[in-house]
Amino acid sequence: MIFRQLFEPLSSTYTYLLGCEQTGQALLIDPVVNAMDRDLALLQQLGLRLAWTVETHIHADHISAGRHLREQVGSRIAVAAMDALPCADLGLQDGVPLALGEVTLLPIHTPGHTAHHLAFECAGRLFTGDALLIEGCGRTDFQGGSASALYRSIHERLFTRPDETLVYPGHDYQGRQVSSIGQEKARNPRLGQGRSQADFEALMATLNLPYPKFIDHAVPGNRDCGRCPDDLPTQLQAYCGRMTESPQG
Repeated sequence: MIFRQLFEPLSSTYTYLLGCEQTGQALLIDPVVNAMDRDLALLQQLGLRLAWTVETHIHADHISAGRHLREQVGSRIAVAAMDALPCADLGLQDGVPLALGEVTLLPIHTPGHTAHHLAFECAGRLFTGDALLIEGCGRTDFQGGSASALYRSIHERLFTRPDETLVYPGHDYQGRQVSSIGQEKARNPRLGQGRSQADFEALMATLNLPYPKFIDHAVPGNRDCGRCPDDLPTQLQAYCGRMTESPQG
């Protein structure tokens, strides 16, 4: 499998490229619209054809590149079936794999950050979106979020994987790129270290996080598979601009 981890600095989002060496097909997990030129250049460099864009959830902090990539290169869009987005080409279901040549991506329903959030497992790697971050987790106070659901998702769906399973998060704000299930069980101050569900729920209830600055534009845009809003304020227009950046990982 061809694998690359890519970082978009405006929203601190990780995008993941998975490619099949046998068929030359590739997919992108959580592509960001203002980084799509970088992604297309990398695909060309690697000699891959983009077949799918795959979303862990409806994002509140960036606009997906799914729609724009489909228009430009003919890739298809896969999202959680529970989101029921008319613009999507495939509704992903828990435990029903998406096959791309020799690459198989297994969706894992991990609600809590959002109600329909998916993580993905592939070849000893977990792509955990905003559910499990490196020594942290996503917030649980909007989009159907639930601290109790997130705790169960992490402990019953992810922490049950082998300790050596690699964890690739949807974001990191400190320059970290990868963790493991064993490391998160031992070191995650919110969800590991034997923290109880009651303790976790109490912690999440007292975070008092600010209202996300881009959510009112990002969520409607991403419910339309990544349509950039026409009414973006000047200070937010970079979220639908274009950038080029070297891949990480």
